[in-house]
Amino acid sequence: MKLLVVDAQTLITTSALYAFDRFVDTVAGLIRTARESGVEVIYIRHDDGADQPLTPGKPGYEVYEAFAPLPGEKVFDKTINSPFRDTGLLAYLRTAGETELMVCGLQTDYCIDATVKCGFEHGFRMIVPEGGNTTTDSPYLTGEESYRYHNEWMWPRRYAECVPLERALEEMKKQNNG
Repeated sequence: MKLLVVDAQTLITTSALYAFDRFVDTVAGLIRTARESGVEVIYIRHDDGADQPLTPGKPGYEVYEAFAPLPGEKVFDKTINSPFRDTGLLAYLRTAGETELMVCGLQTDYCIDATVKCGFEHGFRMIVPEGGNTTTDSPYLTGEESYRYHNEWMWPRRYAECVPLERALEEMKKQNNG
């Protein structure tokens, strides 16, 4: 199992997100438990391209401070919603023989949705911890509605196991205990 922390970058990790405080606490707890349990934490950053606010070298591009990678932890950069295309992530996971991915980060209706569905298509067991992803309001759905739509209806029994936080933490703790 590996923990993917997707697009939790400073520019977009703001109080405008649905259930922001719960999200920050959840992701920080997932990262801490992964590290304590020997589960590799892999970071994904989104690059919107030159002259865009979310691009390397611009303030806000780096991972949100509360989730920051430790030296030696892998960071993959992407330019589309899916982290599996043209980033080296898929090859890295295949070489490692990985079959299970736990996913957290931003944003539920964009890159988390793509990560869950594309990971499923690549044959990974996708695990989504409760409260580990979020998004902002859109013209069509509130952040809460989008979160609930994906986590409670779209992904379960189709693309991912959407599990209570405690179960996700327990699954990571079992990694070193067989």
